[in-house]
Amino acid sequence: MKVLITRPRAQSESFGEALRTAGFEPIYFPVIEIHPIEENVALERALSKLDRYEWIVFTSVNAVDIVALSGELAKSKGNEGVKVAAVGPSTADALRKYNIEPDFIPEEYVAEAILPGLGDLRGKWVLLPRAEMARKELPEAIFHAGGVPHEIVVYKTLPAQPDLDGLDALKQGVDVVTFTSASTVQNFSAIVKQNGLDPLHLPNDPVFACIGPVTEQAAREEGFSKLVIANEYTADGLIKIIESLNR
Repeated sequence: MKVLITRPRAQSESFGEALRTAGFEPIYFPVIEIHPIEENVALERALSKLDRYEWIVFTSVNAVDIVALSGELAKSKGNEGVKVAAVGPSTADALRKYNIEPDFIPEEYVAEAILPGLGDLRGKWVLLPRAEMARKELPEAIFHAGGVPHEIVVYKTLPAQPDLDGLDALKQGVDVVTFTSASTVQNFSAIVKQNGLDPLHLPNDPVFACIGPVTEQAAREEGFSKLVIANEYTADGLIKIIESLNR
């Protein structure tokens, strides 16, 4: 089966190799690009005063790469400072690349599931380095638990220029399109429309495989109905759900 990968190319290689190992043909068609916020004064100030925070919560690999590069987080952890939470195994692995072991990883890989693991948050500050279009459920939940959420935008997701080989493959027909975030759903729809295709009536009538319920909701809002959802909200979970398809 031909499986279209829509995540940024820099994050697609391991996923593509895993798909190939599982017997699928990966087609690279990145629809988003990650752009860190330049001269991010708010982030610099927060990292210079990490001892004021009880937790720093990472919900994406992108945020980890941007924050951890400063080195301040590793120093704080070295002094047993701020505690670190990671939503999902990929985010946790990204922290480990910087020699930072997460203090908490929720069993369910969605932001809301992390709150019980943060303990009593009354009067405590929680740093949330996030994407510009991040969902509000997590900071609102922290606020209602008595905590002080401090959101800082550390990166934007922008539409990518379409990969011509991927676009040709899509026009010829693929079996599965993978979505790994709400922004991949939205930008996929926009890009294929701009290139003369109807995202809801693509050649070969592909299945749309979503990494989790948030992405699924975004797909439904875009009008996609032929959906399958990974039981485990990871790239491995996506491969397992694709393996279960009988096409």
